[in-house]
Amino acid sequence: MKSESLNQSAVSPLVSFAIAGAMLMANSAGLYAQTLSEPEPHQVTRAEVMHELEELEAAGYNPSLGDDGSYPADILAAEAKVAAIHRAERDAAMSAGQSAQPVRTH
Repeated sequence: MKSESLNQSAVSPLVSFAIAGAMLMANSAGLYAQTLSEPEPHQVTRAEVMHELEELEAAGYNPSLGDDGSYPADILAAEAKVAAIHRAERDAAMSAGQSAQPVRTH
């Protein structure tokens, strides 16, 4: 009987210590997650806006027409053209970079 009560008295603090440790770790993980901040969104510069507007105008968008009933369709079409141009430029740059790499022979 004495050995059984000694075992219980030795195990009880260990269990309490393990529970307290787990709670402390969970608490500190939550605090760490709260301190992580999201990266700042990129602030668009005036020059970037002007460049985008020039690209859209080159693709056929005319902002001086105002809302003539075709506004959503005409700017969406211009944006699609600009996106296609950017994709073609990116693809050309990537293929140029791949062709500049030396060919390996086995």
